[in-house]
Amino acid sequence: MIDQLLFMLTFLSAITSGLMAGFLFAFSVCVMKALSRLPPAQGITAMQLINVVVLNPLFLSVFVGTAAVCVVLGVSSLLMWHQPDALYRLTGSALYLVGTLAVTIAFNIPRNEALATVAADSADAAKRWQQFLREWTTWNHVRTAAALLAAAMFTVAVRVFAA
Repeated sequence: MIDQLLFMLTFLSAITSGLMAGFLFAFSVCVMKALSRLPPAQGITAMQLINVVVLNPLFLSVFVGTAAVCVVLGVSSLLMWHQPDALYRLTGSALYLVGTLAVTIAFNIPRNEALATVAADSADAAKRWQQFLREWTTWNHVRTAAALLAAAMFTVAVRVFAA
């Protein structure tokens, strides 16, 4: 029973980590590049709106729900270390929790909050926008890679479990 639950949670985490990796990847390679080509006032306004709209139940349930499942998988991996898939579950969980969730909290959210206070037509808006684009996108690359690697580790864990 516990093994089946862990298998299902690992499978779910592989999917949702991959979903988050794709979402973050699209921001890095498309959305932020498009916003950077707009005049600063328009780019700032668009990103401010994105930061409001993204805080919706569907996105948050995947983003935070994956983190919650990772906590369960990480703890279970430590408690059931003898299982051949435990290392992969633990590694996937750590990658998602540290590289995706913690990076978001420590680096991306503070930048979003700072950008929310910028008046798009202010004298220093263009300078602040360029700094935001550079820093936010760099940390988004980190989140993307971490989520993708987490998805890979969970996929390997599913394969090892099924073998």
